[in-house]
Amino acid sequence: MSRKHHRVLDALLSGPVSGNIHWREIESLLRHLGARIEPGHGARMRISLNGVEGTLHVPHHSGVCDKNDLRHLRDYLATAGVNMASMK
Repeated sequence: MSRKHHRVLDALLSGPVSGNIHWREIESLLRHLGARIEPGHGARMRISLNGVEGTLHVPHHSGVCDKNDLRHLRDYLATAGVNMASMK
């Protein structure tokens, strides 16, 4: 895993949710983890990772994900079995 992906994953999974993570960084991390990402309805993206289906909201204007979307992503990653210990 690249240092950048590791940094993004660490920001997502540890401590309070960061308010400064861009969608393009999340999308890159998810693809690196093997996720299938498909357009959904409107600003939603359908994600499939490790057999777990989910949806994520893509930010419209700034490209920075809000904290609620990042909390949702954190829960999704935990359900899909992604954690820092499995990435070392």
